Amino acid sequence: MSLLVVGLSHRSAPVSVLERAALSPDTRVKLLHDTLAAQPATEAAVLATCNRIELYADVDKFHAGVAELSTLLAQHCGVGLEELTPYLYVHYEDRAVHHLFSVACGLDSMVVGEGQILGQIKDALALGQELHTAGRLLNDLFQKALRVGKRAHTETGIDRAGQSLVTFGLEQLAGDEPVERWIEGKRALVIGAGSMSSLAATTLARAGVRELVIANRTLERAERLAAGLAAALARNTEPGAAPAGPSARAVAMSAVPAELAGADVVVSCTGAAGLVLTADALREALAAGEAAGRRPGADSGTGIGLYALDLAMPRDIDAAAHRIDRVRLIDIETLAEAAADAPMAADVDQVRAIVSEEVAAFGAAQRAAHITPTVVALRTMAADVVTSEIARLDGRLPELDDRQRAEISQTVRRVVDKLLHAPTVRVKQLAGEPGGAGYADALRELFDLDPKAVAAVSRADSSSSTIDPNRGRA
Repeated sequence: MSLLVVGLSHRSAPVSVLERAALSPDTRVKLLHDTLAAQPATEAAVLATCNRIELYADVDKFHAGVAELSTLLAQHCGVGLEELTPYLYVHYEDRAVHHLFSVACGLDSMVVGEGQILGQIKDALALGQELHTAGRLLNDLFQKALRVGKRAHTETGIDRAGQSLVTFGLEQLAGDEPVERWIEGKRALVIGAGSMSSLAATTLARAGVRELVIANRTLERAERLAAGLAAALARNTEPGAAPAGPSARAVAMSAVPAELAGADVVVSCTGAAGLVLTADALREALAAGEAAGRRPGADSGTGIGLYALDLAMPRDIDAAAHRIDRVRLIDIETLAEAAADAPMAADVDQVRAIVSEEVAAFGAAQRAAHITPTVVALRTMAADVVTSEIARLDGRLPELDDRQRAEISQTVRRVVDKLLHAPTVRVKQLAGEPGGAGYADALRELFDLDPKAVAAVSRADSSSSTIDPNRGRA
């Protein structure tokens, strides 16, 4: 295993750099293809979220791999390599495994313990599988990371340490009030219909918002999200009773200015390359709302006419909105500052112990799997020798009947199997220990195994590997 990860996150880079380096879905696809085309990499996967961009690869050489992956990230992010390099981190082999498992558990998240990262890891794996850039190593790694993340949330109280970025953002908007009390009676506009926007819409509905409007460039996606929310609310409503939740409807992006004028809360996460809401658009919405008789902040005396939550990277909402009276804007930069002061739960230490345990187990399994093709090749060679010798015996003793021939063949095969059993079992055990990779080389040398035969077994294993799409789902 020569696993390498090169990336940057909210821990290593300022939000201004992360914003410029954000990867669009199309750019992620091109990055994966170009990474595989590069000589040092044989597998690749991209984990890109609102606060991290990481490129994972199986590489032949460490230094060449770091140089190539760093260059590729810079090229596809559109940030110069010299400017990007100070913010990049590099993890290799077991440290790379430890990093991804920590990420999956929420230990490296802006909000410690948040569980949304599991869905993002699942998406990264799905993309690698779809493009066939994730081979055996990265499939095993990402699926294991999903299981480790779920184990951490199941066996510990890490959920008490944090929540989703959406919930955290809404808490920052609400200030000292509980979100449920603050959101009561308000109308919300969600811009976007991707995974983050879907989570925002669901969270707002559960918190008790009065009305929910979903806008998206592709109206059908917004309609599916609104219909899904309506169906979920219906399932949670007693027969014959009124729906226990807000009305939800979908609109086209062209309707955003009008909807914004009537909204109390706007949440935006679209993945657009430019601004979705300018400062002028927010001022116009406030003015239109006042003209229609809406009194900003009248319900709580705050004087705030519009609450805005920007979860996009790069940003959807103009940062100049921070300076607009009657607008409270919470964006990724604001969340990063707030999260830095958030207390960490005692369960974090328990999660770290789980991560260390799982990293050791994963490394042992990978090292043991590394020697399997050699063991298979050895047993295949032994079986070929037995077959050859039985054929030679048939030529020298043609008077043997079928029963005698079968008994001799079975005896010889049992002898060979018994002679190989103990050393092959032991070599797998030794290979699973740190530094055990050399046992495969020793086995090939001692038995003069053909390297091409070993490689053929490895290729057959890789091509026959099937991935369960439901395995490790968050």
